[in-house]
Amino acid sequence: MGHPTQETRAERGRRLLNEIDGAAGAAVIAGLQDIAPDFAELLFEFPFGDIYAREGLSLRDRELATVAALSAMGIAPKQLGVHVHGALNVGVTREEIVEVMMQMAVYAGFPAALNALAVAKEVFTAREGDASD
Repeated sequence: MGHPTQETRAERGRRLLNEIDGAAGAAVIAGLQDIAPDFAELLFEFPFGDIYAREGLSLRDRELATVAALSAMGIAPKQLGVHVHGALNVGVTREEIVEVMMQMAVYAGFPAALNALAVAKEVFTAREGDASD
């Protein structure tokens, strides 16, 4: 009998990415395999294996913060869409997502908030019929 092995950064990252983003996260990684497989590995290790795995904030709170940041940035609609899905997957409500995006109008301007709300609407529409939201 061998000793139980400790989860590596990459393994922890894969587990958390799957828990948060499911198929959407897997699609992002798959899309990198032919152009930058090393970058895909970095995505597992650093953001998810290191940062998301830290104590201090729940996955729910981390996803809400990520939605706020991506909304304020205003330049990452695809990533925002993935993280709106992820936020819903870990218990953030649609109402909370909308409120956070509206809050970003104060700090990032109305265009950023409007664009973020458009992404949220697309995600919500795509998930229509899913009773868990």
